[in-house]
Formats: sequence, C-alpha cells, structure tokens
Amino acid sequence: MDYYLTGEYDCKMDAKGRVRLPSDLLKQLGSEAKEFTINRGYETHLMLYPRKVWDSKVVEINKLNIHNTKHRQAIRYFHRGASKITVDAAERILLPKTLVQYAGLKKELVLFAYQQQIEIWSKKNYDKMLREEPDDFSQIADQVFNNQSSPDSETKLS
Repeated sequence: MDYYLTGEYDCKMDAKGRVRLPSDLLKQLGSEAKEFTINRGYETHLMLYPRKVWDSKVVEINKLNIHNTKHRQAIRYFHRGASKITVDAAERILLPKTLVQYAGLKKELVLFAYQQQIEIWSKKNYDKMLREEPDDFSQIADQVFNNQSSPDSETKLS
C-alpha cells in the first residue's frame, strides 16, 4: 500500500511511554496499518514507518555495499534502535525507552506525518526546529526543485 500521509499532531505520552495515535492519522493509514517499525531520525527525533514501508526501505538499504565504509555507516545508522511496534486495542503505540531517551521525549509530543512516514518529536525540540527554519524558504525551494531533472529539461539540454 502506498501512503501519502500529511498532518501535524500534538500528542501526549503517558508515564509508560504510550502514545495514542490521532484518529485522522489512523484514517490515513487505513485499517491494515497496525504494525510499525520505529528508529532514530536524522535529527533528534524518531521515525515511525508502517511495516510495508519499512520493508521497502530495508530492500533499498540492503542494496548498499557493506564493504564501503560510508555505505556501512549508513546501514548501521538506519538500523540503530529499530524496533517493531504494534497498535494496541486503545490505538496506542508503546515507544521503546532507549528511543524515548535518544529523542529527549517528554509528555508533550508532536507527530509530523508526511510522505510515507511519521516523525515523532518532543514538543520542545519541534518548536526549536521551527524557530530555526530559514527566513526565505523560497530560496531553498529554488535550489532543491530547480535542480531536479524533468523529461523536458533533458531534451532542452541536448
């Protein structure tokens, strides 16, 4: 199943490390998405992947060459802390304690859903990240999106 997740959700984590997934997010995921894999994010947050998405990411990462130092480091980083989790009957997930510590998660969280994954941030770190966003996002968009090749750009260049 392809997911096109979207949304920013304020959530609370209980003392046991459980987080109730927002109903809007559950609707987007569909009834079959009850199994996830969670790992460390690129910044100080966690990444939550529906099981099928994780499986496809693992196929991609397994194409890397373990004899290449950079590839091996990427493989290790991707898998560090990876844990399988399931949604319980109360629509909650239990976050592993080591990952909670890594991301500095406290009671107040933000779930940021985009593409096929969900970032889990402490409210404090998420707000900090938002404050550090560049003043002129349009320049970044120009650099990122104008450097992508399209079928038309290839024919114009030849």
